Amino acid sequence: MSRNRFLTLLTLTSLGAGGLTACERKQEVAAPAPVVAQAAPKPKGPKPMTPEQLAHFFRPLPLAKDAKLAPKDTEAQVLLGRMLFFEPRLSKNHDVSCNTCHGLDTYGVDNKALSDGHKGQKGTRNSPTVYNAAGHIAQFWDGRADTLEAQASGPILNPVEMAMPDERRVVATLSSIPEYVTRFRDAFPGEKRPVSLTNAARAIAAFERGLTTTSRFDRFLAGEHAALTEPELRGLQLFVVTGCTTCHNGPAVGGLSFQKLGLLEDYPGLTDAGRFDATKNEDDRGKFRVPTLRDVERTGPYLHDGSVKDLPTMVRLMAKHQLARTLTDGEVEDLVAFLTSLTGALPPRERIAAPPLPPSTKKTPEADPS
Repeated sequence: MSRNRFLTLLTLTSLGAGGLTACERKQEVAAPAPVVAQAAPKPKGPKPMTPEQLAHFFRPLPLAKDAKLAPKDTEAQVLLGRMLFFEPRLSKNHDVSCNTCHGLDTYGVDNKALSDGHKGQKGTRNSPTVYNAAGHIAQFWDGRADTLEAQASGPILNPVEMAMPDERRVVATLSSIPEYVTRFRDAFPGEKRPVSLTNAARAIAAFERGLTTTSRFDRFLAGEHAALTEPELRGLQLFVVTGCTTCHNGPAVGGLSFQKLGLLEDYPGLTDAGRFDATKNEDDRGKFRVPTLRDVERTGPYLHDGSVKDLPTMVRLMAKHQLARTLTDGEVEDLVAFLTSLTGALPPRERIAAPPLPPSTKKTPEADPS
């Protein structure tokens, strides 16, 4: 055997022996360390807005060049309007006034799904609050009245509400009471026939323009950022980033647009045609004037038909059908907390309490229950 072959054999034999020795010792080979998967970084949520940025959504919009300015109301018109707001003799049976459905000491509503009118009849839509209504794009759920004046005269002649048969009966009633004749003359000086349904509505509208409420949210908008609690601030942030301000914006936190109920997900059981009733435009079917959210904590039940009794349910429904969003319990709590910050103080009692009304005379048409 050559020397080289001998050395090779010797080397292989040595390696084999070493391997055998290793097996006999049962030496454990350390398992490779497990590979720990690195958690993917969580996506960052939207950066919280500053108070100034949040307040931006609720500022008044600049007036359009062709915008109609509100009439300059006189004190005489406001005082007359307050009397007429509480005047039941503007109804056929002398038992229904504006305040019947829009109680000024209950935040401008009666807290009923549907209000009671002439002979206890009920309409088909919930009575919205008259507080802060002057800032709305239009009046009524379907926007059929474009001004407070147009709205004020509607219920007086509506057969389901105050049921006066015609303007003639209204004028006859008011003209039969000397104090009203004097007050109409003072409120509308220079007019040949100041006692009219048009001027009655004008006076009621003048009174309603002063029906506003102010809340802690107004203090926040004015720069007092500590006016809102932590849950309310979280709710306000969520209100904005979720998209609620698409509809509920401006000083009244709503009232500035018409929106379809069930915008992203059909609203179940909706039969009311909404704004279509006023315009006959198919694009308006199912649309309603967006309500103000000021004082919303006190103005239930909710929706055009008063079918939703509590605020948390209303919040969930709006998120689902208008924004295609399912809210957590915590989100609902925060949003409701913010909405309660919109509850304002009512005007002074001397401005909204029922005033003394002048007595009827022999000429005053009698109550008619028919």
